[in-house]
Amino acid sequence: MSSNKNTDDVLVPEIGLVKDIRRDTPDVKTFRVEKIEGGKNFDHLPGQCAMLSIPGIGEAMFSITSSPTVKDYLEFSIKKCGCLTDWLHKIEKDQQITIRGPYGNGFPINNELKGEDLLFIAGGIGIAPLRSVINYVIDNRDDYGKVDIVYGARTSEDLVNLKEIKQEWSKKENLNIHLTIDKEEEDWLGNVSFVPTYVKELEFNNDKKALVCGPPIMIKYVLLELEKLGFEKKQIFTTLELKMKCGVGKCGRCNIGSQYVCKDGPVFRYDELKELPEEY
Repeated sequence: MSSNKNTDDVLVPEIGLVKDIRRDTPDVKTFRVEKIEGGKNFDHLPGQCAMLSIPGIGEAMFSITSSPTVKDYLEFSIKKCGCLTDWLHKIEKDQQITIRGPYGNGFPINNELKGEDLLFIAGGIGIAPLRSVINYVIDNRDDYGKVDIVYGARTSEDLVNLKEIKQEWSKKENLNIHLTIDKEEEDWLGNVSFVPTYVKELEFNNDKKALVCGPPIMIKYVLLELEKLGFEKKQIFTTLELKMKCGVGKCGRCNIGSQYVCKDGPVFRYDELKELPEEY
């Protein structure tokens, strides 16, 4: 499967039809988008993004949360946090939007991650880009080793895709789920601590590849804890898609040192990040 297009193609928006909307948390909805005639607008790799737009309102870049193995639609889990996302949260099923992409480089599922044990670490809406990789791994289970998923949020209500996590992921062989929330709740029977602290407590062996996504401060301290556990920088991958604007390296907004996040990322290996200025 190839997800590559030339620059002219990815700058031209297509019409997408919102075929399904589900509420995941009080401020996160997942949108299922198809072509008007059916099927998805384009192929992608786990970790890539797309530009969604409501004409006359604005456009923004969002992670594609569905797996490339899904052939009929694309999904986007979107947190309500600004003008465009407010409008997206107001739209209804069967409404049209515009979509263009895919943008950026995905996670190295066919080389560096293939055959490896995998550790996914996410905070809040950071589970969105990792969901695409996790479901790809599940659908190609023989190509990967043991999987551990550490996922945390402020409250249990803020855990995105919790139904899928409990009813599907947790039942898969050689796949372990570790959930945590920031503060105690009366009916919460799981772990209570911040994600970096939980990673430290779980004391994972460093014989695996780690994929990390979440708020910048969470990523910073998770990376520190992984290093303390003996993970080398080349074993750790993260994503910086929040810095992308145009998607094709023209606007310069995502330029960091010699790199453009939209073209050279948004997925980076940690040793690649360490070569960039501290501004990231």
